[in-house]
Amino acid sequence: MIYLIILGTMSGLCEGAGVLPDGPLNAPVGGTVMFTTTLTPSDGPFTVVFWKFGIKDIIRYDPTASIPHPDYEGRITFFPSTASLELRDLTLDDGGEYAVNIIPGFLQGDTRLDIYEPVSSATVTPPSLDLVEFNSSARLSCSSSGSVTSYVWMNGSSEVTASDRVHLTDGGSNLTVVNVSRYDQGSYRCRVFNPVSDVISDPVIISVSFGPENVKMTVSPSQNLYKEGSDISLTCSAESRPPSLQFFWFLDGEQLSDTGPELRLMNIQTTQSGNYSCQAFHSKTMRYETSQPSSITVLQKISGPHVTPSDLTIEGNPVNLICDASGSPTARKWMKDGSDLIPNDNIALSDNNRVLSFNTVNRENNGDYLCTISNPVSSSEAKYRMDVMYGPENVRITGKDNVTVSEPIKLICSANSTPSATFTWMLNGTVIPANSPEFSKENAELSDGGIYTCEALNYITDRRSSATFELFVHAGSIQPSGLSAGGIAGIAIVCLIITAAAAGGGYYFYRRKSNLNTDAHPMNNTENKENLYEEISAVYENVKAH
Repeated sequence: MIYLIILGTMSGLCEGAGVLPDGPLNAPVGGTVMFTTTLTPSDGPFTVVFWKFGIKDIIRYDPTASIPHPDYEGRITFFPSTASLELRDLTLDDGGEYAVNIIPGFLQGDTRLDIYEPVSSATVTPPSLDLVEFNSSARLSCSSSGSVTSYVWMNGSSEVTASDRVHLTDGGSNLTVVNVSRYDQGSYRCRVFNPVSDVISDPVIISVSFGPENVKMTVSPSQNLYKEGSDISLTCSAESRPPSLQFFWFLDGEQLSDTGPELRLMNIQTTQSGNYSCQAFHSKTMRYETSQPSSITVLQKISGPHVTPSDLTIEGNPVNLICDASGSPTARKWMKDGSDLIPNDNIALSDNNRVLSFNTVNRENNGDYLCTISNPVSSSEAKYRMDVMYGPENVRITGKDNVTVSEPIKLICSANSTPSATFTWMLNGTVIPANSPEFSKENAELSDGGIYTCEALNYITDRRSSATFELFVHAGSIQPSGLSAGGIAGIAIVCLIITAAAAGGGYYFYRRKSNLNTDAHPMNNTENKENLYEEISAVYENVKAH
């Protein structure tokens, strides 16, 4: 019988392959394992069945008896119909090689049973809390009780896999992330496995400090130019973790005393113009970053506009009109008499339209000039009335030229002049007390007759011009009816000429008759001729006066 069994066993090494499923079988400590054969009740009945653990018998079965090993009393159940075996209350010592031999058929099978303690209480040791991007490494360690066979690390819902920066060591229980970046931060958990159990640790948060970066400065209101006295707000922002940053402000590269994410410029002045920038500092990363500068240009409001001539506007002279104002002028525009001023051969603009130049001013340049001074934040106008100074010219005297004694005298002197001329009066070359355009006298005297001269003077142009007027004053009682004083004087002169001619003619005939030497006669003497003319003139003046 024993021989047959041995022979059957040896034969079953080949023929019985597959009676038990491929192993190993896994079971927890304290658990139950079922060694289920591939046989069915139709394959029986079985004469003899041996179950062994290593070299140790577990149970021997035949139709007359079922004899378990004492170590397995109460822990096993044998199923004769399929030759299967259930093992309960497993311990670590139950792990090993199991085999079954079945007669008839010389069937045999073997498998392996692995016993595991269930894993529990997975714990992750957290890394340093001060992780700085690109400067720090994060090291996590996972520990657990039980029979651990593998570790899996999770960041959120994603599995962490090894790479050039991510290292898994000690069977995966240790996770090291070298030169952490912001993308490595998150909630890390460790999942611990064995074939019969698994457990997940509580999450550990990895926070990576980074920044500052993308430092930006915004200006409100946003514009290129600002009016003096405006209020401007500058705000600095940056990306970082944690978001707590320190901010510093700079003007043209010089640090200001102001700190914080906002710089308020109240009632800003032109002296505050320049390039502003802000700098962010992270106390954990110990890094600085500065924003791009923003230019702030402050302009004064245009005030006090005025147009000033460079010299007196005297006709024929060169003159500049200068347009200026307080503030920050950036543009000027000229108009004349409501129309845009157009330069020509005599008129030119220079110095960014600040100076309007006349080569020579003339009366055609008279008019109302308007200079508009502006900058992008304000504008103002200055007016100038140009009156070109000239003269005097066209001086003339009007009035009655023939009056009798006791009649009023009224002579008016006029002249074209800007500004108005002043007047000086003379009678027969002697200045008389009158300095207005009008010379008047209530009662004429004979001595008021004569040649009147009016001299006009323009004190600005320093030019003079004069006119003469002859006034006749006569006594009304001896004046022939219908004859003027000029007529009477003319009659007297004619009489004198006739008398002189008669005397001269008589003397001429007398000399020829007496045949005297011509040079000895008194009328041929130059001095005697002059005396005669003086006498005739005296007679004329006497007649004229009476």
